[in-house]
Amino acid sequence: MATRTSGTARTTRAGRAAKAPGTTGTAFGARDHARAQEGARADAMPIVPAPDGMLWAETVAGGGYTHKALARGTELRLTDPTGNACAHLLLFVDGRPWERLNTADTAKVQWNAYLGAGHLLLSDQGRVLASLIADTSGRHDLLCGTSTAVRNRARYGDGSPQGSSPAGRELFKLAAAKHGLAPRDLPPSLSLFQGVSVEPDGAVEFIGSAGPGTAVTLRAEQPLTVLLANVPHPLDPRPAYTCGPLEVRARAGAATGPGDPLWDTTPEGRRAFLNTAEHLTARGIA
Repeated sequence: MATRTSGTARTTRAGRAAKAPGTTGTAFGARDHARAQEGARADAMPIVPAPDGMLWAETVAGGGYTHKALARGTELRLTDPTGNACAHLLLFVDGRPWERLNTADTAKVQWNAYLGAGHLLLSDQGRVLASLIADTSGRHDLLCGTSTAVRNRARYGDGSPQGSSPAGRELFKLAAAKHGLAPRDLPPSLSLFQGVSVEPDGAVEFIGSAGPGTAVTLRAEQPLTVLLANVPHPLDPRPAYTCGPLEVRARAGAATGPGDPLWDTTPEGRRAFLNTAEHLTARGIA
């Protein structure tokens, strides 16, 4: 059977139509277009494979989210290159998601609502999920949680995850679903790189960023599922939806053990590490 060509379309012997190269009106054209993108880079995307022995390398755009399961001992470094990122973070024990970040216990057990290097992120089981081993920002928030669809619709006109001003909780729902978690599994999150302070009268004041180029490094003290939503802080007073990129890098490392200065920084921290070690040893992990 002869092949007839008319304009930019051609009919094959099997009777299938395909557009000329460079068009995407058919499966053939779409396939060729997609394959031509191999090696292309965007400003915000995962890097696969991760370079230089890393386990995870990604840039998350403002209004975006990401997630990953990480082994115990992994060091997770988050960087705010522009001073406008706000990394809302949730942690779950991988495979046991009912043990998860508890922001209230993280503050009250350590007698401190202001996170910084040397602080621990705790579960409601009195165990350490992650330790904060380096911090050049000092502007964080354990109190306010992330943004919601209702608040974002009222403030920006849209809070949907596919819209122009996604809410953090809506993005967390998407990230959680990738790990078999439902909305009811999502506790209050903490925020990194955009801080608040508590005034003497109890009012919470937004103090914002420490500026561009700051970074935080967390060490996983148990196997973790990490969820990140990069969206404006709910108390950010700027009228426009403002959020810069977030750089994510992770490397293999070793969990904190006896003899590490962090283990004995405070009596409360030492007890939390002992609780964690006892639990992991019983499960054959430590």
